[in-house]
Amino acid sequence: MSNQEKTSGAAKAAATAAKEKAVQAVPKPDWADGLKQFYDSVVDEPLPDELAQLLARFDEDEA
Repeated sequence: MSNQEKTSGAAKAAATAAKEKAVQAVPKPDWADGLKQFYDSVVDEPLPDELAQLLARFDEDEA
């Protein structure tokens, strides 16, 4: 590995660490946990039958 590659890798690692530190420094708003819970509940809902049928039709059209 060349010195330039080592320096580039170290710079990327330092930039990533700096971004993570900046994100941690910003306090979460009070509503953030509730929004995350709501989002997770929507994602966990089953796909409606009508939408599943529509997606299946699109797949048939591509074949």
